[in-house]
Amino acid sequence: MIDSKVVGDRKDFWVNFAIKYGFLIVMGILFVFFGIMYPVFWNPANIFSILLGSTIYGILALGITFPLVIGGMDMSIGSTAALSVMMSAYLMVVSQANGLEAILFCLFIGALAGLFNGFLIVKIKIPDMLATLGTMFLIQGLQLIPSAGRSIGNGAVLEGGVVAKGQYEKYFLWLGQGRIFNLIPVAVIIMIIVAILVFIILSLTRWGRVFYAIGSNAQAARLVGAKVDQYRILAYVISGLIAAVGGIILSARVGRGDVQAGGNLLLDSIASALIGYAVLGVRKPNPFGTIVGAIFISMLLNGLSMLNFPYFVQDFIKGVVLVAALTFTFGLSNQKNGSLFLLLSPRGTGGGLFYANS
Repeated sequence: MIDSKVVGDRKDFWVNFAIKYGFLIVMGILFVFFGIMYPVFWNPANIFSILLGSTIYGILALGITFPLVIGGMDMSIGSTAALSVMMSAYLMVVSQANGLEAILFCLFIGALAGLFNGFLIVKIKIPDMLATLGTMFLIQGLQLIPSAGRSIGNGAVLEGGVVAKGQYEKYFLWLGQGRIFNLIPVAVIIMIIVAILVFIILSLTRWGRVFYAIGSNAQAARLVGAKVDQYRILAYVISGLIAAVGGIILSARVGRGDVQAGGNLLLDSIASALIGYAVLGVRKPNPFGTIVGAIFISMLLNGLSMLNFPYFVQDFIKGVVLVAALTFTFGLSNQKNGSLFLLLSPRGTGGGLFYANS
């Protein structure tokens, strides 16, 4: 007769295995499925195309990771990126600024947007979802003002029929369109660099430990001397700064300031960051999981496009797969822990939105 303890240990092993690797298994199955159905999917050029497709919302998701870590949310990250797209175009094409000046100004604007969010949330005490939602609409309107609602590109016709004399600089465009060894997109390298920096901050510095402590229990963090309000504001400043980086890369990729830029960036960025909870079963925001989430979304959309799924069906399928994968991972984890709470459960008195027990 088999010892019940042995059976229990085996069950725990497979449950733990599913929690830790369940999402990666789902991702691997889809990768194999798309390749079997359409072999060109496995072509190296297409693999790099998938990576390139993940860069913008991957970078934005890395930014939104900081508010998530402290138990918050930044709904303005897509509009902040879109503002960077329009401002970089306006500065180079209309104001004839050089690329470096445009980059620095966009980074400043992104940090300023994050500071504004932090002020509303920490000082005015507006809930993070409401504050950043208001900022999102504010920035969406603001980005249209310099160009009077027009997209801006080389040779753009301005109000009054004047033709803009400036243009996008080649090295600026290289950030979004360049390839190393004619294969590896520069934008992918930038995303990896941002991910490494985020990992260093969150995992290897005191800042990161304090960020996670605040997300776990803000009151306890305050009692041990952490400057909670300052760190919460800093999280939103970093989020806005990284959003500006994503906007700069998007502007460089499309080579124009498109007034429609950033339309779908918010939801895919949030989805990428939330997937990070499920990757390797860590159940907390982390840069590795965020990047995996961004690549997963890009891979899914790429595969569905190859299979000629209409665009209006792709979002539905994407949602089904995401919900199934996350439910599988978190459902097993909560069943194992005997918890009644899922992803939205607060931690202690300082827990917040989207922070799960680990």
